[in-house]
Amino acid sequence: MEISLKTTILFLAVLTVGLSAGLFYAWQISVIPGTKRITDASYLETMQQINRAIINPWFMFIFMGALVFLIWSSYFSYQQANRTVFWLMAFGTLSYGLGTFGVTAAGNVPLNNWLDAINLTELSELKLIETRAHYEPKWNKYHLIRTVFSVISFISVIIALVIQNNK
Repeated sequence: MEISLKTTILFLAVLTVGLSAGLFYAWQISVIPGTKRITDASYLETMQQINRAIINPWFMFIFMGALVFLIWSSYFSYQQANRTVFWLMAFGTLSYGLGTFGVTAAGNVPLNNWLDAINLTELSELKLIETRAHYEPKWNKYHLIRTVFSVISFISVIIALVIQNNK
């Protein structure tokens, strides 16, 4: 059985957007509620360490790969006769590109960089409270947005795949 480039790219699009949506969803329902229960100093230090650790090849392949594979899969679906599959793939690509990738780049990453530049050991208790109050609500809002759009993208791609396979 020979697997085509188009099938391989579609598989990688579904896999990476699914893993990305799963990561963001799991974070939304478990890590965020958990971090609300810890002290300001612990929260800020934890977020600094997580933000440093997540920049790794595995995460980058999933996060950036999803966008690349979605664009490529949308291009392949454009070449097909079924316009519904193309529009679902294009919608999934735009949802991920703007709502997940774009929000992360324009919202979460600048906040992460801002937090990373702070030496927490030099902050008073009041400054720790102020720093968390500045960072956490904004970061969580952006995270919720990217979570919703990554899940929308995943659903759109799955529906496109089902329609494509039922023709």
